[in-house]
Amino acid sequence: MPDFFAPCPRGLEKLLTDELTSFGATKLTPTDGGVGFFGDWAVCYRANLQSRLASRILWQVQPALLYRSEQDIYQMAMDLPWPRWFDVSDTIRVNVTAIKCPLKSLEFITLKIKDAICDKFRSAKGARPSVDTLEPDMRIHAFLEGEKVTLYLDTSGDALFKRGVRLHTNIAPIRENLAAGILMMTGWKPGIPLIDPMCGSGTFLIEAAQMSLNIQPGIARRFAFEKLKNFDAKLWAEMREHALAAQLPVSELPIYGSDLYGDALRAAHANLDEAGLRETVDLKQCNALEASPPTDEPGVLVANLPYGERMGELDEMAELYPKLGDALKQKFAGWNAYLFTADLRIAKLMRLSPSRRTPLFNGAIECRLFEYKMRAGSNRP
Repeated sequence: MPDFFAPCPRGLEKLLTDELTSFGATKLTPTDGGVGFFGDWAVCYRANLQSRLASRILWQVQPALLYRSEQDIYQMAMDLPWPRWFDVSDTIRVNVTAIKCPLKSLEFITLKIKDAICDKFRSAKGARPSVDTLEPDMRIHAFLEGEKVTLYLDTSGDALFKRGVRLHTNIAPIRENLAAGILMMTGWKPGIPLIDPMCGSGTFLIEAAQMSLNIQPGIARRFAFEKLKNFDAKLWAEMREHALAAQLPVSELPIYGSDLYGDALRAAHANLDEAGLRETVDLKQCNALEASPPTDEPGVLVANLPYGERMGELDEMAELYPKLGDALKQKFAGWNAYLFTADLRIAKLMRLSPSRRTPLFNGAIECRLFEYKMRAGSNRP
C-alpha cells in the first residue's frame, strides 16, 4: 500500500488528521507541518479532490535513507524506477527542503537529483525529460532532515490551496486551506450566520460557501496523478461524478462580507463570480467599526486583521484595536468572534479577554487566532 505525506499550514495538523481519516487513510502520523498516512490510490484521489486543509498529497517513493554526500543522494535517485511512473515527455521540477542538513548547497543537491532522473530516463528510454520550473507535469520533492533524505512524487501538481477559483487578491491574502481550517476551528457549520467585516478578496466567504453547498475544493482543477502511468481513469471519473451529484444548488446563504476599500470588494465580487457563487454571499462596503449583525440569530464573526502592510503604521493599528473591541462588545452580543493576526499586541489593546488563543502560521508568519465569546456588558476579566 502506498505511503503518503500531506503537508499543511502549521497548527492544522489535528484537523487534517481527522479529515484524512474520513477519507479512509490509515496509520496516520501527525508531525509539525503535516500528516503522514497510508492508503490506496482511491484514498490519494479522494484526498486531492476533497481535502480543504492539505497543501499537497506527496507519494513517498523512497523512505528516509542515510547519506553522506551529494553523490549518495544522486545514486538513491538513480536507483528509483522513474520511467515506470511517468513518461519521458512529461516535464519535471525538483524541490529540495532541509533541516540541519550538513551539505553546503541545496541548489547542488537539486541539480544532482535532476541529473539522476534524467540519466535514468536516458538509460532506459534513450531520451531525457525537460525541466519546467513554472508549470511542470511532475514535481519531485526531496526532504533532508539531518543525515537522512526522503524522496516524494507530488500527486497534486499545483498546491491544493489553489482551488482554481481566486484570481484577484488583496495585499495580504490568506491561503484557502488556512482559511478553511480557521472556519473549522471556530465551530461554524453551514446554516449558521457568518460575517467577515474585513473580507478583502473574499477567501473566508468562498470557503464557507463551498462548504455550505458541498462543493469539493478540487472539483474545478486538474492533478498531477492524472499523468501517472498507474492512473485509474475510470475510478477518477466515477469519483468526480459522485462529487458533482452531491453538490447542492446555488442559493442565497447566511454568509456576509464587507470591507472599507472598494478595490477589495471588487476583487471579492470577481472571485465569487469566478466560483459561480455570487448570489450566495451578501457583500457591502463599510468600515468594520460600523458593521452590524446581519441577522437576529447570533453567529460567527471571523476576520483576517490587517497588520502593518494593509493599514499603515503600528500606531494606527494600536488605535484601531480598542475601537474594534468596543464595536464588538456593543453590537455583537451573543456572537462568537475570531480574529486572526500576526500582531500579538492585540491581546492587550483590544480591551477584551480572549477565551482562546490558537497559534497558527500563515506561510512562515507566526500568527494567533483569538476567540472572543461576546456577552452583553463587559468582556474584561
